[in-house]
Amino acid sequence: MVATQVGLAGLGMVPGAGPFVGAVDPAQVALGADRVRSVFAARFRNRDDAHLVLSPLQVLTPLFVRAVEEATQRAGRVVLFFDTYEYTGTFLDTWLRDVLIEARYGELPVGVMVVTSGQSRLSPAVWGDHLDLVHELELEVFTEAEARQLLGAKGIQDEQVIEVILRLSGRLPVLVHLLAESRPASVEDVGDPSGTAIERFLRWESAPARRAAALACALPLELDEDICRLLTGEEGGAEVFDWLRRRPFVTDRSGRCRYHDVVRDAMLRLQRAQSPQRWERLHILLADTCARRRLREEQGDDRTPRQWWQEQWWRECRLRETYHRLCAHPHRALPAALAELLHAYAHSPVTLRRWAQTLYRAGRDADAPALSQWGEEVLAALESPQEGIAGVLSRLLADGKLDSGDRALAHALRGREHHDVRDVEPALADYTAALDLDPHLVRAHVGRAWMQMWQGCSDDALAGFARAIELEPHQADAYQFRGTTYTVMGRYGDALADYTRAIELAPGAIVPRSNRGGLYMRMGRYEEALTDYHRAIALAPDSSSSHSARGRVYARSGRFEEALADHDHAVELDAHDVWAYAMRGEAYRYLGRFEEACTDFDRAIELGPDYSLLYVGRGETHRLQGHYEAALADLHRAVELAPDDGWTKLHRGRLHRLAGRYDDALGDLLPQGRPGPTEAWRRYEIALVRRVTNQSDWEEELVRSERLYRDLCVGGFTGRTGESAMLFIIRCALQDWTKAGQTLESILRAGPAAHRLRQTMDDLEEAVAVFRLPSEPVRLLRRKLGRQASSSPSTMPGGPRP
Repeated sequence: MVATQVGLAGLGMVPGAGPFVGAVDPAQVALGADRVRSVFAARFRNRDDAHLVLSPLQVLTPLFVRAVEEATQRAGRVVLFFDTYEYTGTFLDTWLRDVLIEARYGELPVGVMVVTSGQSRLSPAVWGDHLDLVHELELEVFTEAEARQLLGAKGIQDEQVIEVILRLSGRLPVLVHLLAESRPASVEDVGDPSGTAIERFLRWESAPARRAAALACALPLELDEDICRLLTGEEGGAEVFDWLRRRPFVTDRSGRCRYHDVVRDAMLRLQRAQSPQRWERLHILLADTCARRRLREEQGDDRTPRQWWQEQWWRECRLRETYHRLCAHPHRALPAALAELLHAYAHSPVTLRRWAQTLYRAGRDADAPALSQWGEEVLAALESPQEGIAGVLSRLLADGKLDSGDRALAHALRGREHHDVRDVEPALADYTAALDLDPHLVRAHVGRAWMQMWQGCSDDALAGFARAIELEPHQADAYQFRGTTYTVMGRYGDALADYTRAIELAPGAIVPRSNRGGLYMRMGRYEEALTDYHRAIALAPDSSSSHSARGRVYARSGRFEEALADHDHAVELDAHDVWAYAMRGEAYRYLGRFEEACTDFDRAIELGPDYSLLYVGRGETHRLQGHYEAALADLHRAVELAPDDGWTKLHRGRLHRLAGRYDDALGDLLPQGRPGPTEAWRRYEIALVRRVTNQSDWEEELVRSERLYRDLCVGGFTGRTGESAMLFIIRCALQDWTKAGQTLESILRAGPAAHRLRQTMDDLEEAVAVFRLPSEPVRLLRRKLGRQASSSPSTMPGGPRP
């Protein structure tokens, strides 16, 4: 009885057998099985005939194998096709394996190939040991070119008709063919193939409840068991979900399922057309469910809205809620969705992309072109680095129907866009407009303060950062940017405190850790700098900038093999990283490998022709080679690119001085800058020029420079123009030999690299010549420098002088 019922159930899955099976009584079949055998045995005269009827596989399959073998001998190759294999495989799998692999019915020749076509993969239970003999081919939808080719072959040339067919069919081959067969002459003649498509997707499922469940569960972007229960009812929800996740058009990823886009599109169009009210009701139900999930987690939690946007599950919940509200009421829900675009972009461009894609998808699914147009515009802006997202933000401000808080955020984000392209005045205007609308917007306070820092308004910048920290003391950005401001001002202790606080608040963030590493490098605290960069690389192993920065620390500390290894790795990670080449060029320059340094600077300039510091770096390399005209050409270009940058003009002024062009040198050196390392070095360079040209106020400039370096000095050895080294040189120039000796002892205790000591020796020789220093005290200091420099192999020759 059981065997007969199973057999009849299986037979019911075969196309065309359903009505026959329904008319048969399984009990009668089972009870009559033995009678059938005896009747067959009596009726057939030949025993083989009876065996054929009762055991057809054993009789017919060897004949089939022999016939295939003969055909292969004639043709060289025979291909056997088995269609609809997701269903016929139930009956054919074991038999086909026995024929092909086990050779139970005779050996098939080599020239036989079997092709099965179905919506499911081959059963691992049957084919698991032989899958190495199987080659799978995914049959995707038509490309647009292929679909157009088919339509052209059917005589369809009207572009509007073609566009409608492509959209309605999803380029599914059978639907493209179906719509093409009707030979539509106009858009109105094109029918919607959704019903036909769904019949094909569900053709083996006769139960109305399951067919209805398959349609309803197409509404969410992603399906889990809870959503399935919500849409189909508590009773049987788990069973329906288990059935759905096994459908060929459903992809199951650990209990979270997605419909194939072509299937889902057809199901959505059918439901939207059949019952608009049901469509609206179900989407509102789904949106409210997402909202309840989100609000339940938010209750009793004191996190700010900005902090909630950091949570991935929260963003996903909010995204689905937005999608369903847009599908239910496209025009009513659009303003809120546009405001969410701002918050998504405030989180990250990746999040904005997801929101824009969802907006586009909702417009397509709800047949609301206004939504799709907004989504397309944002996606296009994200793909256009030249224009960026500023245009979209301007349009939102013009006609996005934003409230005052969201308008303030839009201004702040547009200010950030202006800042990214170094457009300071528009950025300041936007940040100010944002604060006029919302004086408590921390993002705008931080952005405006950062722009004020760029303008040299350090006090205003510090006040802005302080206000941001007062409003939101647990937000890391304000501490990070204020730390950079303090660094520029030479207030290293305050900068270090701010960077450390930023790291405490955002331990997984790379930028404050990298900034602190850079500050430690400035301070000559190389081991601490390396610790920060080690951690930054552990957090983001594929960051070329972190490898470059760590390589720079290695180079500054004289560990050149490790430096070059890091720089090489940075270039491998990103062959278009401007600063990876620039930092490697700097390392080569320290090693005295000037040709290789110039090659790297050339490549960096090719990638970033508008970065002034690259020309400064190459110019310095040319100077060390004695190529003064080439060096001067590079520095002219650097000043053209950054006319207000005192650091760049300082380098050109020094080069003019070394070439004996003293008036040109003073032209670059005299404009006063804000307090900091650049201003301290500028004063020293002016003192050199005025001493060489016998002007009386050279000593006053030395004293000003000494005072600035003394305030900046933190006791570390930070490089050629670093605070400790320059303070030592200036005290020698002032002939304050006691303090000069004390400063040198501090430098030597720090254990500087040999090439750094040699650079300091070069600066000392220059000071002796220019300021006409007595030989005896200089000789003692020179001996100390030389003794420690010679204890390590020299890694950089001194640069030639004019």
